[in-house]
Parts: sequence; structure tokens; C-alpha cells
Amino acid sequence: MYQPPLPQKYQELTDIQADQIISAVKDRLAERMVILGHHYQRDNVVKHAHHAGDSLELSKIAARQQKAEFIVFCGVHFMAESADILTADHQKVILPDLTAGCSMADMAEIDQVTTCWDALKSQMDHPNNLVPATYVNSTAAIKAFCGQKNGICVTSSNCRPIFEHIWDHNPQALILFLPDQHLGRNTAFNMGVPLEQMPIWDPYQKNGGLNSSQITHARVILWKGFCSVHQEFTTQQIEKARKDDPAVNIIVHPECPFEVAQKADYIGSTALIIKTITNAPASSTWAVGTEINLVNRLAEKMKKQNIKVRSLSNTPCLCETMYRIDPRHLAWLLDSLATHLDNPNENPLPNTIDVPNNIKHPARLALQRMIDITSAAEKK
Repeated sequence: MYQPPLPQKYQELTDIQADQIISAVKDRLAERMVILGHHYQRDNVVKHAHHAGDSLELSKIAARQQKAEFIVFCGVHFMAESADILTADHQKVILPDLTAGCSMADMAEIDQVTTCWDALKSQMDHPNNLVPATYVNSTAAIKAFCGQKNGICVTSSNCRPIFEHIWDHNPQALILFLPDQHLGRNTAFNMGVPLEQMPIWDPYQKNGGLNSSQITHARVILWKGFCSVHQEFTTQQIEKARKDDPAVNIIVHPECPFEVAQKADYIGSTALIIKTITNAPASSTWAVGTEINLVNRLAEKMKKQNIKVRSLSNTPCLCETMYRIDPRHLAWLLDSLATHLDNPNENPLPNTIDVPNNIKHPARLALQRMIDITSAAEKK
């Protein structure tokens, strides 16, 4: 999406000046506005957030803020879409920079997925066994597709219980997993599904690059998508980390490649990474395979317990699109919000994320199914 250049006066703001604008609007609007900051966001943005967390957690928080008319989502586009899907009609979700997207989400286009769906069903003896499941790191259109086809969303925290639920209710189910191949593969393999039963569908090849036998014997069809950040972690980095420090603990996100996940000591979602390291023994050392802003924040936090935390990679693994949101964009957006409220007829609210109702409603179905199943699993 197109983001107009920041007006010159905002480009020239010092950090202190940007902070002053942000704080002034926060004070003025109080409960009418909530700022959400994703874990991967830079520190000088997260410090202004009323709530920090992962994408779905923040969207659920937004839905609970019934007094908040304006949800400022410091994250990427699909996250703001999820917030708009889950929040009430009177709430407006706004994104500080419209170019803050997600390359993984963009790897599954709705026309490609529809073609894949039709091709798979035409080659199955029992087409009703096909179940679409999409990572929340996907566009609203893909979530809506899953909602329309009796499918579901997953997160990196609940992917396994969602898979278990699908197979408990239909042992013959074939899961079409979108758009991150690594999360799907790492989850299913740890549940005992062999790699040969998880072929990759390449949308740029005829029939996804698969033959009928591969589809017939599959339990999961993995979409050929990946996270550009987590793709950067390698087994060579793990070997070097252990050579440099034999006592080091390796923990990686399930968006990392299969070989990396297999060599790591621990694999888990952002929330699990934070929990594991926060509860780690004093004086332990950790090399973490996930986005650098989160790693650096954990490293600073754990110094008090003499726990050493560093990135698994020696080069910064940064979510570049997330990094497009900075204090100047946030200051501009909040200033624009204040100006809009002063004179709404002459000053439209910029950067609103408004998912059309024909997409919003089925997408909400897919998200709500996930929330309900996860809640039920947690109560067991």
C-alpha cells in the first residue's frame, strides 16, 4: 500500500520532540485511544504502547478495549487487519506506516490459493476431507477463505492443538497449511507425521509441482512460503554457538527451517521464548533464533539475573517492514488523529485499516474457531 512521505516538519523531529507529541495526544485522548506494540517493534516505539505482545494477543486486547475508539497498531498490515476483524464497528484501526507489510503473508495470494484448492479436491477420493488452516500471518482474504471452507487460523503457540483437533474429529483430514511451510512442517513432524507426507505446494508450478501419488499419501500440504527473518537462521550458526560456548542453550522460533529446529534445544513461539528465558536458571546462556528487537530486549531484561542472551546470528535479523514504523511516523499519525477530531470534515483520518464486510465476517469465523478450540484445550 502507498504511504505518502512524511511532511518535512515530522522528518526533522528530534526523538524528544516526537515523544512530546505522542505523549500529548495520549494524554488528551486517554481511554479513547489504545496503542498496541508488537514484540518485534523497536524500543523507542514499544515504550509508547499501552500493551505489547504478539499479533493475535494484541488483536484480542484491542477487542476488549470497548471504550477505545481508535486502535493504533504498531505492527504490520496483516496484524492491523486482524484487529479490525475482531474489534467492534465503532472502533477504527490505524497503522502508522501503510508500507509495513509482511513478505510471508504476501506469498499466498487468494487466486493462487483458490487454484490450489480446486486442484487438490479434484484429485482426492474424498474431497470433503480437505481442511484449510492458515497461520495468522496471512492476509484477511486468506483468513476469509479458510472461514468459508470450514477451515481455521492458527498461531505459533496453538498450531499443535489445532492440528490435533482437526485429526481428532477427522483422522483422514488432509490439511492445506498456509502460508508458512516451516511452522506447518515443524509442528506436524513433532506430532509424528513423516516428511514424505508433507509435500510442498509451489503456486508457480503446474499442479503445485506435485503428482497424484504425493497428494494421495499426504497428511499436510505445505504452502511454499516462509518468514524472511527466520529463514536467515542456519545449522552452521548453531554449530558455531556451541563451539564458542558448549553450555549455551539454543532456542528458536518454529518459523525457522526444519534443520535448524531439529538441532535446537528448544523450539517455541515468541511467548514461549520469552517465558523460557525469563524462567531460566541464573548464569545460563542463550542463543535465540528470532527477530533482533525482541532478542535485544530480552538480553537487557535478563542482565539482572546474570543470564546472557544473544541472537543466534552474528548479523542483525531484523523485520525490515516492521522497522518502518518509528517515533516520527507515530507522532505524525497521532497529530493527524488529533487534527481529525478537531475538524473531521476537513481532515480525514489517515491510514485506516478497513476490511470489507464480505471478507471480515468469514475471516472472523476462522479466527473465532481457533480462539474457541484453544480456550477449550487450555481448560482440559
